[in-house]
Amino acid sequence: MSATAGLGRLIWAENRKISVENLTIRRAGRLAPLGVLLALTLAACGDKPQQQAAAAPPPVTVAQPVKRTVTDWDEFTGRFEAAEEVQVRPRVGGFVNSVEFQDGAIVHQGDLLYVIDPRPFEAVAEQADGQLSDARAKVELAKRELDRGLNLVQTSAVSEQVVDQRRQALQTAHAAVTQAEGALKVARLHIEFTHVTAPLTGRVGRHLVSPGNLVQGSDTGTSTLLTSIVSLDPIYIYFDMDEATFIKYSRLWFEGRRPSSRDTANPVQITLAGETKPSHDGAINFLDNRLDVSTGTLRSRAVVKNTDLSILPGQFGRVRLIGSAPYEALLIPDAAIATDQSRKIVFVVKPDDTVEARPVVLGPLDDGLRVIREGLKADDRVIVNGIQRARVGAKVAPSVAPAPAGGKS
Repeated sequence: MSATAGLGRLIWAENRKISVENLTIRRAGRLAPLGVLLALTLAACGDKPQQQAAAAPPPVTVAQPVKRTVTDWDEFTGRFEAAEEVQVRPRVGGFVNSVEFQDGAIVHQGDLLYVIDPRPFEAVAEQADGQLSDARAKVELAKRELDRGLNLVQTSAVSEQVVDQRRQALQTAHAAVTQAEGALKVARLHIEFTHVTAPLTGRVGRHLVSPGNLVQGSDTGTSTLLTSIVSLDPIYIYFDMDEATFIKYSRLWFEGRRPSSRDTANPVQITLAGETKPSHDGAINFLDNRLDVSTGTLRSRAVVKNTDLSILPGQFGRVRLIGSAPYEALLIPDAAIATDQSRKIVFVVKPDDTVEARPVVLGPLDDGLRVIREGLKADDRVIVNGIQRARVGAKVAPSVAPAPAGGKS
């Protein structure tokens, strides 16, 4: 082997050794962080996990149902109508001289409304008066002639036939007086009818005929409408009762649990448009004698006091009619009632402070509280505030409310 070849082999071996050492250093540099991470992980595995603190039960407000005597009321939609209404028409025809009322004012029975020209009727009355005087004069003449005939018949100066004729003439004269008196009364009535007065007390409408117009009287068959008057106090409200409700009331009457509105003025409460609670009281005073075959309803009527004249005919109102006998009931606020699909539920806190969902059967509202017909007991603790924080089966921190809102002790 030559010296040159030996030197080349030595250089190649040294280069190879340097390359291997560099590779080892680079691999060790990459594995060092992995080793540190592995050491930290093993150290962490030796520590015990910290336990999280348990969440506190959510606070809720509970109250026991209110127990009191209630009466069910059924509600209907009704319309007010005047107890008395009249269309004012003239009894005699003629030209209107004046209108003596203000449109829409309150008028009293006997107040003057219209004046019709009375002069033609006054002339007729004077003529009838003259005819009456003539008839009375004829009566006097016939009476004197009859008296003379009675004296002469005793001496046979006149015959009995003449006396009979004079007696008949006196009766005819009396009949003429009666006719003349009747004609004079009619003429005077016509004069009186030229002053059209209010037949009742109430609110008058607008005048439909102005002065100077010709109006037709009732004797023509087509009298002219002058105005209308409606009474306001008391006022009627009419409403229609469905057949099922009528049958329910009849059954309660047969069982002796509710008086019939035909025999008893059962009370009603009226709520006007825009009101949230009844503002007027009344009483039933009429039930129709048959059901309407087209609607299956029974027309009913209540009379309502309207001393302040605030209600007008034609207004709508909601009528609450007593619908049951008094009974003991449990009541809770409406806010405590939730809906679970097709059923109503309330959340009840059991003795261990866990929540239970209780299905209930609802009744009507009474003084702001909801009647619960089934599903609750008097000693149940019902969640009335915070039901959104309650979970069925979970514990809560209940605090007792003094009484449900709107309740009566």
